[in-house]
Amino acid sequence: MEIPNLTPTRRDLLRISALAASAASAAGASAKEAGPQLGILLATTYTKGTLQERLDSARAAGLACVQISMSCAGLPDMPDQIPAGLPATIRREAAARHLALASLTGTFNMCHPDPEHRRTGLRRLRVLAEACPEMGVSAIHLCTGTRDPQSMWRYHPDNSSPESWRDMAACVREAAAIARQAKVVLAFEPEMSNVVDSARKARRLMDEIGSPHLKVTLDPANLFHKGELPRMSEILDEAFTLIGKDIVLCHAKDLDHDGEAGHKPAGHGLLDYDRYLRLLRQYNFQGPLLLHGLTAEQVPGCLAFLRAKLASLQPPA
Repeated sequence: MEIPNLTPTRRDLLRISALAASAASAAGASAKEAGPQLGILLATTYTKGTLQERLDSARAAGLACVQISMSCAGLPDMPDQIPAGLPATIRREAAARHLALASLTGTFNMCHPDPEHRRTGLRRLRVLAEACPEMGVSAIHLCTGTRDPQSMWRYHPDNSSPESWRDMAACVREAAAIARQAKVVLAFEPEMSNVVDSARKARRLMDEIGSPHLKVTLDPANLFHKGELPRMSEILDEAFTLIGKDIVLCHAKDLDHDGEAGHKPAGHGLLDYDRYLRLLRQYNFQGPLLLHGLTAEQVPGCLAFLRAKLASLQPPA
């Protein structure tokens, strides 16, 4: 077989140089216009079907990324083991649909009153973390937990005790060590029912642990204690001042009253999305902005709402 001459000519080099310059110019323009990547928590919205069918639904909706849960592949969210080859399959199926895997669900009760429960959670977290490189996932989403023994989403009055903070922080410290070994980032979410229920406590936890593998998932609909809605602007501004540089994942949902986690689809409540998205832009957040707390039927409307809000932030051409 005759081997073609692959040595570039001067014309080829000039054309490549022109293309590179054009690409650099386009990349610079894109960087100026870049913003959050719109995505979704796959398991909680597309609740039925195979992994492939759920990814198809996300792709058909026009989403750019998803938070994957092992339940989407027929396993528990926190499995004791993951079959060989499954992480690569998940990566391949997402890539085939041009969907980025923004994060992996890894929530367990990191402040459960039973130490064995926390140890089990850490063991399963390691299983997830070790699968992340093959899956192509760099972040694991989790929560700091509650003293309620039945539900990690239910507030307990002992959450504010020094003992609860001590147990939670010790668990988070071990989790951060697991993340360091696996070269992934843990993104914990401050929320009303958990020990870390504010941006101020999130800052305290990160300062105490001191790990670059511990970052934040921000869902502003989960930040307002009872009676705090009139101070929405102040609380949002303070949250970004305290933890804005450590946010790696963001949620997009809404609330119609304070004192508990928001439970409305984005644009269906009282959250000041203009301020929220402006703050994301101010802090140059270009990571995943994940729809949450909505049905599949509500996805198109919520996406349109977010896109319109984001477009309104763009400077005029």
